[in-house]
Amino acid sequence: MTTEERIAQLKEYVLGGNNIVFFGGAGVSTESGIPDFRSTDGLYHQEWKYPPETILSHSFFVQNTAEFYRFYKKKMLCLDARPNAAHRKLVELEEQGKLMAVVTQNIDGLHQLAGSKNVYELHGSVHRNYCQKCNRFYNAEYMLEAEGVPRCECGGLIKPDVVLYEEGLDSHTIQGAVEAISHADLLIIGGTSLAVYPAAGLIDYFTGKHLVVINRAATPRDGNADLLIQANIGEVLSGI
Repeated sequence: MTTEERIAQLKEYVLGGNNIVFFGGAGVSTESGIPDFRSTDGLYHQEWKYPPETILSHSFFVQNTAEFYRFYKKKMLCLDARPNAAHRKLVELEEQGKLMAVVTQNIDGLHQLAGSKNVYELHGSVHRNYCQKCNRFYNAEYMLEAEGVPRCECGGLIKPDVVLYEEGLDSHTIQGAVEAISHADLLIIGGTSLAVYPAAGLIDYFTGKHLVVINRAATPRDGNADLLIQANIGEVLSGI
């Protein structure tokens, strides 16, 4: 089938679906100008003193806090990014009562900015930051504008509410995502290499009618998909 024919098939699936869940990754945000980690021009291929997976680890945050924040502010806080066609289409499907949940590995908050209501952020969000001493909340703008290491008014160190390497996922978020996926009749996986666990393992809970994978590169789940579309996520979702 051509890409156009595959998109037409996806449209049929969506029309017949009453409980759709979207599971997305970095590829959803790259079309908004946010670089991912593993693409050819992603963060892993840019010059830096340490590999990103080392910098974005809990132990590095504790032991090299200043260097962590130097990287974090420059590479992770993309506050000028705006939702793209994929985000907007998911909002439309939710408003129509077809899309029940968005499960995302992204931390940029673009789904909510676009208007999505039921979003499970597996890896947290750059828009939530808390003082480790008094638990006071700070927004992403404060973090970006802070000189050096962001500190609370009480003097405590502020930590982003994002899941770093070596840290576990939030149990409440996992529970909600699993429940949504397990009750879905159509699961659309988009813009993710499905290489990051335990997040990628959540799709094992899907037992519904149709599994769709939309990603420019191959994924480990391509062989399990009822429909595989290797194209940009925004282009595909706009087509339905």
